[in-house]
Amino acid sequence: MTFLLLVKKVLDRMLETLVMVVVAVLVLDVLLQVFTRFVLNKPSSWTEELAVFMLIWVSLLGAAVALGRGAHLGIDYFMGKLPERVRLATEVFVFFCVAAFSFLVMVLGGIDLVRSTLELGQPSPALNVQMGHVYLAVPISGFFLTLYAVIALVERLRTLLGKDSTIPV
Repeated sequence: MTFLLLVKKVLDRMLETLVMVVVAVLVLDVLLQVFTRFVLNKPSSWTEELAVFMLIWVSLLGAAVALGRGAHLGIDYFMGKLPERVRLATEVFVFFCVAAFSFLVMVLGGIDLVRSTLELGQPSPALNVQMGHVYLAVPISGFFLTLYAVIALVERLRTLLGKDSTIPV
């Protein structure tokens, strides 16, 4: 299990670093957009489009980071009122649903979306970037969401069944 823990830590670090880089690019892009619009009085044509693309990536990858950290949205008040075994069983069900949705819709559906968009050759208006590359955020974040949901699911199942667990989620 220590190998899996190491792999998870490496993936966590890579994903968090990627999100930080995307946020930094987003901030710089918006600052450039404000500067060209209000200081130069000549708005840039591509900064708004880049900001939208970066926002797509940061929100989808950020959701995976949040799930990996166990900081995803939930109704903690009600979950805290449940007996421990019922809470664990509920979490198993929730993480199963998250994993199934992430894999079926985001990974498989996202791959199909990216493939069909790349086949159509649809470019973005201002940056002339293939939209399939922008949509890659869906299957990539879906992969991480599936991975983290399965890790959390196994963790909860091991706890529910009374086995020692070593992967903190």
